[in-house]
Amino acid sequence: MTKLNLKEEFVSLIEKHQGIIYKVSRMYCDKEECQQDLFQDILVQLWQSFPTFNRQSKFSTWMYRVALNTAIAQFRKDQKVNEDSISDLPAHIPEDESYKEKEDRIELVQKAINKLNNAEKAIIMLYMDDYSYEEISEISGISVSNVGVKINRIKTKLQKILKELEYGI
Repeated sequence: MTKLNLKEEFVSLIEKHQGIIYKVSRMYCDKEECQQDLFQDILVQLWQSFPTFNRQSKFSTWMYRVALNTAIAQFRKDQKVNEDSISDLPAHIPEDESYKEKEDRIELVQKAINKLNNAEKAIIMLYMDDYSYEEISEISGISVSNVGVKINRIKTKLQKILKELEYGI
């Protein structure tokens, strides 16, 4: 494959799956500037690794693996203290109380997820994106049966964290 064809294919695949990079960036960085930097780091790593993509798995699966590994490596390198993230609020918030309650609940869940360790964040994020246990296993490098065990433990841990956040326990 020529370099031009490789570049065109890469750009096309990135445009189709860029939501994965945004999701990983938001999961591992609280501040928008940090998210943008991580997005760029992931993009560079994807481009550098693209020639070695062997097409034995789905591109999105491979992309998740590269993105998560890049994010975790960056997190370890920086060793910054994570602050509780507050998702960006829209410029205009409707008066509808159910909307506000939903936004509050989403913010609370995001805070709970941020209290998980990096491996747990990666697994629960993939689970919430409806990846199968087999795909999560392939991305994370753990056995399929261990994926199920970890997901159940993470769910239990999240329930406990949510109770602590909601009730100040």
